[in-house]
Amino acid sequence: QVQLVESGGGLVQAGGSLRLSCQASGRPLSWYAMGWFRQFPGKEREFVGANTWNGGSTQYRDSVKGRFTISRDNAKNTLYLQMSILRPEDTAVYFCAASRNKGRIDVGEYEYKYWGQGTQVTVSS
Repeated sequence: QVQLVESGGGLVQAGGSLRLSCQASGRPLSWYAMGWFRQFPGKEREFVGANTWNGGSTQYRDSVKGRFTISRDNAKNTLYLQMSILRPEDTAVYFCAASRNKGRIDVGEYEYKYWGQGTQVTVSS
């Protein structure tokens, strides 16, 4: 099975940028569609965005469109989430996740079998 480890979280001022990385090991990243989710305190995880196995198709939740960009480097087994124009309401724990439906984008977390441990993103106002 694939193991996922996120990195790149931290504290940033509103309007700033961060890039999260998700390093995959154990299986090729190209075997999976990959998603980013986030979780606010006391809330369920929500879909942020995802892309298909070769990055050919990408989808985002409306509130991050134009600000967040998902990309992947399958040769490096790494998924990225470039976050710009960050807002305090983006503060959350961010998770990457792998779905075996490699050619399809799923927004439901139940479609994703493998998860990283999460990385905290805090945006100050």
